[in-house]
Amino acid sequence: MQTERSEGIAVNRIVGVLAIACFVLAVTAACGGDDNGSSGESNKKLNVVTTVAPLTNIVKNIGGDRIDLTGIIPDGVDSHTFEPRPENAKQLANADIFIMNGAHLEGSSEKVAEENLKDSSKIYKLAENTLSGDDEKTGFLYDFSFPRSGGDPNPHLWMNPQYARKYAELTAGWLSDNDPANKSYYQDNLQAFDVGINRLDSAIRAATATVPQSNRKLLTYHDSWAYWARQYGWSVIGAIQPSDFSEPSAQDVARLIDQIKAEKVPAIFGSEVFPSPVTEQIARETSAKYINKLSDDEPPGDVGAPEHTYVGMLAFDMQQMIPALGGDAAPFDNFPVQNTYKP
Repeated sequence: MQTERSEGIAVNRIVGVLAIACFVLAVTAACGGDDNGSSGESNKKLNVVTTVAPLTNIVKNIGGDRIDLTGIIPDGVDSHTFEPRPENAKQLANADIFIMNGAHLEGSSEKVAEENLKDSSKIYKLAENTLSGDDEKTGFLYDFSFPRSGGDPNPHLWMNPQYARKYAELTAGWLSDNDPANKSYYQDNLQAFDVGINRLDSAIRAATATVPQSNRKLLTYHDSWAYWARQYGWSVIGAIQPSDFSEPSAQDVARLIDQIKAEKVPAIFGSEVFPSPVTEQIARETSAKYINKLSDDEPPGDVGAPEHTYVGMLAFDMQQMIPALGGDAAPFDNFPVQNTYKP
């Protein structure tokens, strides 16, 4: 009798231990297990790599905090001639997707991406998915620094807010394709960004209306305003920088001086990324105002500042350009430029 009771107690203890063990395993599984488990993998953020700062900011406004984002071309660095460094190759090797402008802007970066990306990673090109063909009204543009004979179109599509909107739409689709669990989050961020683009577009149109029609002419050092000008009815009458991104010849400078005088251009615009004494010389000899702060790939302020955004860059440019050409930049007073993505 004593023996049977002892054996029963032993069996009950074993059953109890097994029950507790099963309970612990169930709770552990429900909580997601350790960081190396399959649930941990499902919570891993997309690793996204981009190129120039404006594109990086557009992608940030769609991906928000649900992606890990790296822009490999530093602010203020010429994207046309940028040469990737060893750390960029490592960043690309860890990327899930690489979003680039395309249109032959980032030749070296694209090559390094192709050499280092994982087989499962993807390369997405924004420009080629936004425009096609070379119709002067709707397609890629060839002009002063990007002649048709060279085969490379002007790649600065993002300077046109409507194309920036398309870039954002493409980004939302690509992020959703690779991370469907966060599709609604990306779509919500796209809607918020779209509101900001509408506001920016309206302000540019209002400011343009204050500039005399005869003054709606741009002569810039770097040829990056073609798509913006086409959108808002301006003319780009020239670019100081030659197609090989060198300094212009004496003959080129003389021709530009004659053109500015003939067309009575009130202001010419330099570039923070391409500082050049030639632009100052042209301004002196034509009595045109010289504005040296226009930017096409460096948002204002420090990284992390509220104004360091794509919208902030365009708003800042308008505040420089419009008054210099006889207009009123009041539509950009207290203009909201901060990021719009949800936390």
